[in-house]
Amino acid sequence: MSSPKITKIEVHRFSYELADLEKREHGTAYALGKSLTSAAYAIAIFTDIGVKGEFVGGGPVDYAGVGVFADSLIGQNPLERERIYSRVKQAMRQHGEMGLAQVDIALWDMAGKYHNAPIHQLLGGYRKTLPTYPATVHATEGDELKSTDEMADFAEQCKELGYPAFKIHGWENGEPNREAAAILKVRDRVGPEMDLMSDPYNALQTFGDALKVGRACDEADYFWYEDPLADGGLSQFAHRKLRELLKTPLLMTEHVRGLEARVDFMVNGATDFVRGDVQTLGITGTMKLAHAAEGLGLDIEMHSPGPAQRQCMAAIRNANYYELSGSRPQGPNANHVPVYTDGYSDQLDDAEDGHFPVPQGPGLGVEYDWEMIERNSLGKVVYE
Repeated sequence: MSSPKITKIEVHRFSYELADLEKREHGTAYALGKSLTSAAYAIAIFTDIGVKGEFVGGGPVDYAGVGVFADSLIGQNPLERERIYSRVKQAMRQHGEMGLAQVDIALWDMAGKYHNAPIHQLLGGYRKTLPTYPATVHATEGDELKSTDEMADFAEQCKELGYPAFKIHGWENGEPNREAAAILKVRDRVGPEMDLMSDPYNALQTFGDALKVGRACDEADYFWYEDPLADGGLSQFAHRKLRELLKTPLLMTEHVRGLEARVDFMVNGATDFVRGDVQTLGITGTMKLAHAAEGLGLDIEMHSPGPAQRQCMAAIRNANYYELSGSRPQGPNANHVPVYTDGYSDQLDDAEDGHFPVPQGPGLGVEYDWEMIERNSLGKVVYE
């Protein structure tokens, strides 16, 4: 039997609406009766055997990257993901490997459909459900989670819903005293049995501020402390020093591009947990990072929700939690693009006992609404 070949790649941009949200000065906020129009991207990789790989996710910069190398993939064997990953990674080395992840995920989706198996089975398989933590929307001055009391209220709400853990995304101004107060108040409210995390979102302006907030994490026995400094989470030296002065484990590398730089963070003692991001590493790169972390005896934690993240985490032993980022006390999760026909969802009320299921269908295990994508099209680019 001859090998399958890629015949065409399509990149779609489309609009969608989210109810009960609106844009405000400090970002998206809950607004009953309002609606928010946003845009998303989808990629489809066609083959000469009629099996198509699909993925919805990523942004305009990622898909600008796809345009650099997409023509070179026409005629290639879509099942040779490792070879394609290596070739594209080399070709995009000066461009932050942009677009590699989106193509890689779609190729894994195609492989799962070709073999009639979900991706996590192709990767080895480890679990069927994922323990989850809600990660809050960015706290804002005038809209949502505007006080430490509201943050603690939300943590308590999530505990009552059965979630085993909760993560604070702090305020944009990076005021360390308020960050520290929220850390202590949330712990006081939910008690000792819930794992808690703090992510200042790179808003703390000085090493001293990061140290102050980190010491609050120590006092409140937090599970991890993530991306505190305004360096963008890039300095290995600064975070190695921070580790020396704190007892709370650090979780770094969300904003570090590529596999090797993330591994360097681990081996150079600049992080305790490593952040895996399927939408920048792809499934191939994420699994390489998970295995590297496992070899060092460390854990990888997935960034953001989505079917590709679920498939990866389901095949990884050394991971603790699925991240339901974008969670808010009321209204929909804006990180969830409503583009599924099979009921797939990443909303706060969807979890069962604090766990999300792993899709069991072929490939990513989800079905996209291509009629909706075409109906709301904002443009399409075809490579063939």
